[in-house]
Amino acid sequence: MLQHPSKDNQIIDYQADENSFRQFLEDFKACMRRAYHQDDKIDLFCSTRGLPSAVLTELMSLNPMALCIPSEYGGFNGNVKQNIALVAAASYESLALSLTLGINNGLFVQPFAKYGQDSAKSKIFEQYMKSRRMGGLMITEPDFGSDALNMITSCSEQDGIYHLKGKKHWAGLTGMADYWILTSRRKSEAGGLMRDIEMFVCDIHAPNQNIIVEEYFENLGLYQIPYGRNNIDVLIPEEKKLIPKANGIQMMLDLLHRSRFQFPGMGLGVIKRMLDEAIIHTKSRLVGNKSLFDYDQVQHRLSRLQANFTICSAFCLRSGEIAATENDLSPLGLEANITKSVTSDMMQDSAQSLLQLVGAKGYKINHIAGRSVVDTRPFQIFEGSNDILYNQIAESVLKLMKTAKEKSFYQFLKGYAARAADRVQELVSFDIEAPFAQRKLVEFGQVMSRIVSLDMVLYLEEKGFRKDLVDNALLVLKQEISTMMNTFHFANTAVVVAEYDENSFWLDF
Repeated sequence: MLQHPSKDNQIIDYQADENSFRQFLEDFKACMRRAYHQDDKIDLFCSTRGLPSAVLTELMSLNPMALCIPSEYGGFNGNVKQNIALVAAASYESLALSLTLGINNGLFVQPFAKYGQDSAKSKIFEQYMKSRRMGGLMITEPDFGSDALNMITSCSEQDGIYHLKGKKHWAGLTGMADYWILTSRRKSEAGGLMRDIEMFVCDIHAPNQNIIVEEYFENLGLYQIPYGRNNIDVLIPEEKKLIPKANGIQMMLDLLHRSRFQFPGMGLGVIKRMLDEAIIHTKSRLVGNKSLFDYDQVQHRLSRLQANFTICSAFCLRSGEIAATENDLSPLGLEANITKSVTSDMMQDSAQSLLQLVGAKGYKINHIAGRSVVDTRPFQIFEGSNDILYNQIAESVLKLMKTAKEKSFYQFLKGYAARAADRVQELVSFDIEAPFAQRKLVEFGQVMSRIVSLDMVLYLEEKGFRKDLVDNALLVLKQEISTMMNTFHFANTAVVVAEYDENSFWLDF
């Protein structure tokens, strides 16, 4: 049972069942409406860092951070499906708030609940409940971003105490979170670093566990989330070490893949907001004595926006079915990478479309369109740059085809994405001749990701999702796959000319 103070300080009990969760969700939406719209509070922090204390107090009044905390520790015992619904509701109002919830639940509470030791859980979860604490994850280092497995933050153990030393940066909620899952590599007796990853929970309020923020970054968007560079030199007791089921790398992959599967929650809310804002604006705006909504090109943009909403809904359904914490997601890198990369591409595409439709006033920093263009952009970069993920998607597919001794792309799809294969047969009836240049791997990964997206939309239709939305999404996806296939088949070997200054100033000619 989870108890929360209501607006009038009466206690509301939320049980861990579907009906009570929906009530919790509605109450949280009401909190957000008060926080973001009452007295025009939203304008107070469009271009300022952090959240005003009154707004943060309002948003945390229902303690949404407790959603995924197990019931034996006083939490709501929410599941991944419910967390996706929560972050979707939040991102409709604020992508920064949604990411804050996502960082806490997806990158701290869920992995700590799964891999943390029971002796450490009681105190930390109690503080989460009573003192509105926050948690995050530190992986990225100044010299090791996408190359995370080569991190140089080290750990060494003596008498049950682990000494972690190194630097981490670009961790969301830098200087704001109370607890951090820190990733490191153990020092060998020879002084080198072992290959496996070890993770620990650091409580910045505990002795010898303070993390020094050396610099706060002036991040371009997501103003309400602090980022920076952190100096790690802490002593952490054995009980706060995360215990993997197999090894540390598999544990980290399980953690990251589960987080990527929850991206559609953040995506769905912001895409729905872009769609709603776009429909309202185009219906009310007159151009040439005609509603903007009635122009064919506007309909094209709106239909694509709505297709993004449908595709993201399909991702949410799929993630809710497979990404439970009791499941090991470490082997599901192909699907997790597709989910994250396509979702983040759709988020940016939707924001760009709204800005184009709204026009000049949307370019103001306090307008939802301009803000969303900047706020959605980093989602294509963090937790795996999309260029790298598309490369990995292609490599995974080629490996599967090689294992199956299958060269026909269509025949492979009939086994991997059976619902979609016949819908795109005329586009994919060719043999794969590997190896590819890296740029072709990225293009092939984009093609594969959209075919899987189409397959998931067809599954969404089987579940009863409204057919007109599905039909439009299928049209948009098929056109996108066709365009991407043309790009993939086009031979492009262009390379940059590094020393290009000579004979290249137009005025000379």
